[in-house]
Amino acid sequence: MFIAMNRFKVGLGSEEAFEHVWLSRDTHLNEVPGFVEFHLLKGPVKEDHTLYSSHTIWRDKAAFEGWTKSEAFRKAHAGAGGNKPLYLGHPEFEGFEVIQTVSSEKAAA
Repeated sequence: MFIAMNRFKVGLGSEEAFEHVWLSRDTHLNEVPGFVEFHLLKGPVKEDHTLYSSHTIWRDKAAFEGWTKSEAFRKAHAGAGGNKPLYLGHPEFEGFEVIQTVSSEKAAA
């Protein structure tokens, strides 16, 4: 399994607009082989920004890399540059190979 994350420093007062962009867009993720799950995470509020992270889970790193080269990726990110005024700096990408997973049987039921 592979987890891909982008961290966004969203300027104070722009949180609602940022969330609207994500909640109203077509992700096209379900069109891509190997996609497992997506989460948009809201983190702590700092002095000048609120931290957000997009978090996707993939079958493996190859599936994630396939997504980044796909037509679905291009469609999902069309016009993303127009949202730059919401961010402080550029999004920061982090990719992780999953070494261990522990899950609750209750969650699977």
